[in-house]
Amino acid sequence: MRIFRAQAGLALFRVGLHLLYGALQVALLYPLASASRRQRLRSRWSLGLLGLLGIRIEGAEGLAHGLERGLLVANHISFVDIFLINALLPSAFVAKSDVARWPLIGWLARRNDTVFIERGNRKAAQHAREHMLSALGNGQRLAIFPEGTTTAGDRVLPFHGALFQGAIDAAIPVHALALSYQDMNGRRSEAPAYIDEVRLIDCLRTILRTRGIVARVHCAASFRPPLPDRRHLAHHAHQAIAGVLGQTVDPRNSGVKPLRDIEQPSRNEAAIRQ
Repeated sequence: MRIFRAQAGLALFRVGLHLLYGALQVALLYPLASASRRQRLRSRWSLGLLGLLGIRIEGAEGLAHGLERGLLVANHISFVDIFLINALLPSAFVAKSDVARWPLIGWLARRNDTVFIERGNRKAAQHAREHMLSALGNGQRLAIFPEGTTTAGDRVLPFHGALFQGAIDAAIPVHALALSYQDMNGRRSEAPAYIDEVRLIDCLRTILRTRGIVARVHCAASFRPPLPDRRHLAHHAHQAIAGVLGQTVDPRNSGVKPLRDIEQPSRNEAAIRQ
């Protein structure tokens, strides 16, 4: 037991050092780096963090092809999702204003082009929308989690449509990403799930105690301009992601007509086996 605790403590210490290393990169290198250089630094740092957490990425070969720009929308399971997407598709993120107050992580987020949204504040929401439009208009890749909360990965909650409006106004593509985590036996893993009253440190410990976690990212569909209204767009992005994750969505219950101009995922992006 003492040996196990010592190993877990050492793993957490390494993660802490990696966070400090990231902070130094942001403080010293980011002010001098070009946008493409920042993306490479962000990708390498995120890959390093996933490695320290014992999370291996599979099935994402060629993911970046055709996703050079646009709005990324994904289901949300864990704080790890941010680093998983950044490892493969370095992006700016839209996040709740609470994240800005997290120790160190909030500081990193603020200096990595994160757009913060304060719920229930119309003026703040308009300010966030302007930031989103500016980023998307400049060709920057922006990522959102339109469920508005996390799940254990066993379902995809309905998507809020408001955040899709930026892509419609900027006339840029929307790419729906299906995220999942599996254990070494190929079953769905709840170890990374950051839900309910779980503390960040406890979630980290659970991840570090769980061996062989595999993360998968699939492009479920891409929606190209001209885009439908945000309610239809949110519904069809949700439907595409849920379908890849093996969850049935009945469009008859939504009151939304089928959208025909969806780029279907390739054969390599078949449904994830739970």
